[in-house]
Amino acid sequence: MTTRITIAKGDGIGPEIMDATLAVLAAAGAEIVYDEIEVGEKVYLSGNTAGISKESWDVIRRNKIFLKAPITTPQGGGYKSLNVSTRKFLGLYANIRPCRSLSPYVNTKHPIMDVVIVRENEEDLYAGIEHQQTDEVVQCLKLISRPGCEKIIRYAFEYAQVNGRKKVTCFTKDNIMKQTDGLFHQVFDEIAAEYPHIENEHWIIDIGAAKLADTPEMFDVIVMPNLYGDVLSDVAAQIAGSVGLAGSANIGEECAMFEAIHGSAPRRAGQNMANPSGLLQGAILMLQHIGQIQIAEKIQNAWLRTIEDGIHTYDIFKEGVSNQKVGTKEFADAIIARLNEKPQQLAAVSYPSNAVLKLPKYKRKPLKEKQLVGVDLFVHWPGTDAAELAEILQSLVSSELALEMITNRGIKVYPDGFSETFCTDHWRCRFKPTGPEFTKNHIVQLYQNAINVEIDVIKLEQLYTFDGKLGYSLGQGQ
Repeated sequence: MTTRITIAKGDGIGPEIMDATLAVLAAAGAEIVYDEIEVGEKVYLSGNTAGISKESWDVIRRNKIFLKAPITTPQGGGYKSLNVSTRKFLGLYANIRPCRSLSPYVNTKHPIMDVVIVRENEEDLYAGIEHQQTDEVVQCLKLISRPGCEKIIRYAFEYAQVNGRKKVTCFTKDNIMKQTDGLFHQVFDEIAAEYPHIENEHWIIDIGAAKLADTPEMFDVIVMPNLYGDVLSDVAAQIAGSVGLAGSANIGEECAMFEAIHGSAPRRAGQNMANPSGLLQGAILMLQHIGQIQIAEKIQNAWLRTIEDGIHTYDIFKEGVSNQKVGTKEFADAIIARLNEKPQQLAAVSYPSNAVLKLPKYKRKPLKEKQLVGVDLFVHWPGTDAAELAEILQSLVSSELALEMITNRGIKVYPDGFSETFCTDHWRCRFKPTGPEFTKNHIVQLYQNAINVEIDVIKLEQLYTFDGKLGYSLGQGQ
């Protein structure tokens, strides 16, 4: 059944590698037709800070499948990343990046590496919610949701199950970020229990990243929140051989986008030099997603045979290993010539016939018992003595509230702070109720009292428990 997709040739080397990719798809018999849209630098410079027109969005949303070449986002001028916008607007919550070494044909220190990175794609620090709060402190909000965790973690286990993978590993930093990363780890453990036939493990991100860089053969599928996944998917692609060889899939409940993970490389544009492998790998993931499994398998094996035969573009060409240095078009032609062949040394691929994942929609859990148990006032105050600030704040409270602590950059500085602790002008002041009659009206009065004495409250966070469990972090040292 023919699938209509949307393509964008992008900027820099984008048009060349897209033409090469489309040529391979056509020769392999991919049952697709496409609508082309323009996105990227020209659209940005026309005055559209999003880099894409409404009409182009309409085409993408109608076709649901988007194959995109790299684009250039101009520096400055308030231009927004089209990649980030596309992932968020279309709900593309899962970013999938297979990273397999091609030793000895592509140089790598890890000849048996075969890792798939599954990265959450919509939230975490990439929510992009930032504020300058004082002269000295800016803030970025890290947002982790239960739906976001459940969807990406379930995708990782379903991907492993369908593709015959044996283990799923979770990377977080929940020894420090106990609420946000703690939720991700908690949901991982909950969902892992539903797949007893798949091994599961959790690593703290720092030592996990070190192990990935040193011994990637320890890992199979790795699932991570957005920021960690962004960093480590590039690390994994590079240590496998080259970022330039890697493609990725961005999967949502309705739409999907497929791309190379590298940039537009404007210095190489128009020279017939660029390696189209990254975008071709994205297209192979696209074919699997739309159910054209045999075509995907045919192209991947022909690509592997081309690599194995030493037909290489300049970026991976190596004397003594490579046999022929070719350009973008010639590399595509070499793949086309091998479409009915399989690699002899590298392992040929055989994709499962049920590779199209269909995950259940998220179902909201019953509400927990939520109880207001205090408030944090964040204060811009230019002093340096926490005890002096505490004395001012003590004068603001009624009998229903008491100042429990003050922190600076998360470190408790009152009571019993250390004189050695360096403090900025940004203070978190925690108030707790002294009795059972505490309400939001007491918070309003506290805020008004602070205004009356010209204390600059820049933000407040209400403190809650959920089914009796703390919904906030303690101060470091508390």
